[in-house]
Amino acid sequence: MAPQLMLDLFGEALWLVVLLVCVIILPSLMVGLMVSMFQAATQINEQTLSFLPRLIITLGMVMWAGPWIVTRLLDHFRLIFDAIPQMIQVG
Repeated sequence: MAPQLMLDLFGEALWLVVLLVCVIILPSLMVGLMVSMFQAATQINEQTLSFLPRLIITLGMVMWAGPWIVTRLLDHFRLIFDAIPQMIQVG
């Protein structure tokens, strides 16, 4: 029972990491795509033009989704902490 429980917790942790990264990174990728299309249309090849909007969007997403991210991480930590007795069961 313990190995299956550990695999389930590990799988949930990996899924949580993917979910949290997507919440932060996907808006930045969308803004980067829009800036790239703007640069291609206007032929402005300035590297800092694409960096600053992505940085601002990423920081904004961390600020906006931060409480939800922390709540999800704490819930998963509590789940792991509550599962410790089942993990160390001998038998």
